[in-house]
Amino acid sequence: MLLKINQITLIILLLSCNILNAQKSYIVQTVAFYNLENLFDTINNPEKMDELSPMMEIKSNRKEIYLDKLSKLAHVLCDIGKEQNKLPPTIIGIAEVENKKVLEDLIATSPLSDYPYGIIHYDSPDQRGIDTALLYNKDIFKPIYSEAIPANLYNDNVKIHTRDILLVSGFLMNEKIHVLVNHWPSRRGGVKKSSILRERVAQKNLDIIAKIRKEEPNAKIIGMGDFNDNPNDKSFKKVLNTKASKNKLKPEDLYNPFEKMFKEGFNTLTYKSDLFLFDQIFFSDNFITLNKDYQQFKFYKAGIFNPSYMTLQKGQYKGSPKRSFSGSIYLGGYSDHYPVYCYLLKENKSN
Repeated sequence: MLLKINQITLIILLLSCNILNAQKSYIVQTVAFYNLENLFDTINNPEKMDELSPMMEIKSNRKEIYLDKLSKLAHVLCDIGKEQNKLPPTIIGIAEVENKKVLEDLIATSPLSDYPYGIIHYDSPDQRGIDTALLYNKDIFKPIYSEAIPANLYNDNVKIHTRDILLVSGFLMNEKIHVLVNHWPSRRGGVKKSSILRERVAQKNLDIIAKIRKEEPNAKIIGMGDFNDNPNDKSFKKVLNTKASKNKLKPEDLYNPFEKMFKEGFNTLTYKSDLFLFDQIFFSDNFITLNKDYQQFKFYKAGIFNPSYMTLQKGQYKGSPKRSFSGSIYLGGYSDHYPVYCYLLKENKSN
């Protein structure tokens, strides 16, 4: 039961689940990921295939539609995690943005503009021009390094132009963490045929993690993204070897809280009445096992942000996210994906 919340301090009282000391207070930080569904500007870029984006296919009122989409996304981002933290997420991984300018427009849009967000973005080689990025609260997270790491995928010796893996390292308050933002290849051409591509990008994530751990053996690592795979698919269970239980973690294991959610029927998107949980956040084992007394940031809880205002309430697709586009038609929704998020906690020593 939560009794009192201020901007970054969460007081949790022990009632029936004997987890945290009732006399202590805890700092809470929210980390999130959101696929923004084709956040493109209204200007044609001849160097990219952005003419295939829904925004470019719309024949009238582009500017009004663009501003409306920005406003809706800004409100969603400010609402994520509010049940336990009045601040919007400190770190937000982003997928499906066209360029840095749309991110600048997003963080300049109310109510997100009330907070000091910074942007980390690189143009990716994706043919459609969609990129990953990271937004962060500059007062709380201090990046010290970032890199767009190519996936380097080939199919029959033909290079596949897909999204890079965005690596950002920095200090969450006084703790160093590393964040990997992903947007894996789609299932176009069939799930089985395309699976190998996602497995290769999963292996690339493992290679990056291994390199980080070689230089920093106790590195705390968070992976997030739209993986175009569910938590029980081969890319997760066979390549990343993610674990669904916090109780069975071994050193260097990766914990994925969304696997249990998927087994329980939760989803972040739908397609032809099928449910998928492509949007996920996973953690290095030391976010779970290190410092059981909460002297450092630890994973506390994960969730899917799916409030009623973002969800279709009737019709054939009842229960699905209210999406922005259907072809060249603007539907006035938010995204075809729900955001995902997690809370990190540590003891507030200042009290």
